[in-house]
Amino acid sequence: MPELALLVLVIAAAIGFGVVNGFNDAANSVAASIGSRALSPRNAIILAAFCNFAGAAMGTAVAITIGGIVSRETMLSLPAIDAYLILIAAEATVIVWGTIATRLGLPVSISHSFVTGLAAAGVVVVGWEAVIWGVLGRIGASVVIAPTLGFIGGFVLMVVLLWVFRRSAPARMRVAFSRLQWLTTAFLAYSHGKNDGQMPIAVITTALMIHTGQVGIWDDIPWWVIIVSALAISSGIAMGGWRVIRTVGMKITALQPIHGFATQASAATVIEIASRLGIPVSTTHCATAATMGVGATKRLSAVRWGVTRNIVLAWVLTFPICGALGWIIASLLKIAF
Repeated sequence: MPELALLVLVIAAAIGFGVVNGFNDAANSVAASIGSRALSPRNAIILAAFCNFAGAAMGTAVAITIGGIVSRETMLSLPAIDAYLILIAAEATVIVWGTIATRLGLPVSISHSFVTGLAAAGVVVVGWEAVIWGVLGRIGASVVIAPTLGFIGGFVLMVVLLWVFRRSAPARMRVAFSRLQWLTTAFLAYSHGKNDGQMPIAVITTALMIHTGQVGIWDDIPWWVIIVSALAISSGIAMGGWRVIRTVGMKITALQPIHGFATQASAATVIEIASRLGIPVSTTHCATAATMGVGATKRLSAVRWGVTRNIVLAWVLTFPICGALGWIIASLLKIAF
């Protein structure tokens, strides 16, 4: 296949996995506001789509980190077809696993799916030395740290809110926090786009680096790459992953507007900090863990631990499944090409 055709294929697949990302991760941005009935599903999805676009278009720190998982020097030293195959295998991994998880109503980490598939594909095509393990280690640490902070943040913020507004009338509280959830939904969607929305940017920029042979493209990422990537993830959000939304917003615990506010505010804060540090985290993990933390303030039995067990199991299985998918797809592509 001509090199230019592979470049076009990589860019098209990056757009596709950006859409799948938004489709599954729609739940992160809107589940709490829909579950608490603060926003209608239509309004929540529209707001999230616009704010995800804005977030994906702001900053490239996470994209630069993802683009450094497989050594850039290694990618440039390879025949172009081999370098493209690494990217295609990683993209295919995300599309396959993200689609399956969404169909099953499971909120999974698209970030970790891509990172794992990319590393596995890099090992198949080049060898273990292709992966920058220090970068991968930082991302791996976030697997534990980010959801832990989300859970603690949701729990603590909810306790504070309950104490501060303990004498307020429930009806007034519901109205006030229903309005405030417009802000937290926007903030969470923005932070989601700023983190997860960077992945297509990383893939397309890497493909352009391979095509041009210039590492310097990372210093001045073309504006159209950012716009196309932002449109992809916001389009996925606009479609709405309704099965995942029901799982996160309605099955983990019963949510009132005050609970939804605490969930979204704590999760968005963790994700925003990680984005500024250039660390790709699972927005799914943060949002779901924050929901668990908020629910636990009522009583431990208020959280449906059977549902959360299935969610956590999906989180854990993401790594071996996507590692295997990345390995298998890259091996098949090597044989084919």
